[in-house]
Amino acid sequence: MNIQEYFARISYDGSHKDADLQTLTAIFQHHIQAIPFENLSMHCGETIELDLQSIYNKIVRKKRGGWCLESNYLLFWALQGIGYDICILGGNSYDPAEKAYTARINHILLKVEIKGSSYIVDAGFGGAYQAWQPVMLISGKDQPQIPGIFRFREDNGIWYFEKVKRKHYISEQSVPPANTTEMGNIRKIYSFTLKPRHIDDFQELNTYLQVSPDNILRKKSICTLQTTEGIYALVGWTFTEMKYNYMEDTDLLQITTLTDEEVEKTLKEKFNIVLENKLVPVNVRGLPPNIVDMI
Repeated sequence: MNIQEYFARISYDGSHKDADLQTLTAIFQHHIQAIPFENLSMHCGETIELDLQSIYNKIVRKKRGGWCLESNYLLFWALQGIGYDICILGGNSYDPAEKAYTARINHILLKVEIKGSSYIVDAGFGGAYQAWQPVMLISGKDQPQIPGIFRFREDNGIWYFEKVKRKHYISEQSVPPANTTEMGNIRKIYSFTLKPRHIDDFQELNTYLQVSPDNILRKKSICTLQTTEGIYALVGWTFTEMKYNYMEDTDLLQITTLTDEEVEKTLKEKFNIVLENKLVPVNVRGLPPNIVDMI
């Protein structure tokens, strides 16, 4: 494994001599605009291995993406290797259908310390809940970014990550949006504590997500990528392009239903992904998150 090869993968050619916030932000943005959040392996008959060499080979050398366990672990390796004070944390995602956070940890995120301040760095949530910059770990402070306003709340040692959602304008709509009752409201994303974790703590989760028939990731093939203006999202056969702040406090969505052949073409043209094995797209309807809420 080679840090310069990783930098080439994310098209980063800046300096990394100083482990400062500016460098962290630049590397992070290159990472999320080059490496898709995707769970396509499980829909191609491939096993996802949660070891660094396998993740490196998949994302860096084969130019694939990965879900949070893979993408954030690779980012952890890169940032730790260039001198950042960084640790792994575990999160509990918010389930809008249940109106509750999951009982078990099902997300990995990173905490970076810089000059006495803590920042949460998370390259693995995907969609519209993906921050574009490190978010300072401070309770109750609105932190505006291009995707929207993010903030943390802390209560008895438990931290809650939220985003203020903007309205959506759906243009040239080819599939109807699902439930949009939460539009414009605060969206809970996940909760977490500051207890340091090790990648081995997530091995059981990595296996569970691949085999559990009730897991949302088994029921939807997902690939999302942050762009310079918004997001690309492919869920099953539905391709969505989102442009942030198309109008004041409103994001533009263009939604297209693809054929099987167009799915493969879109993966190559929009996400720079060429799969080794045949993808079987999946998008079980009526399950949260829906296409609009997911991104």
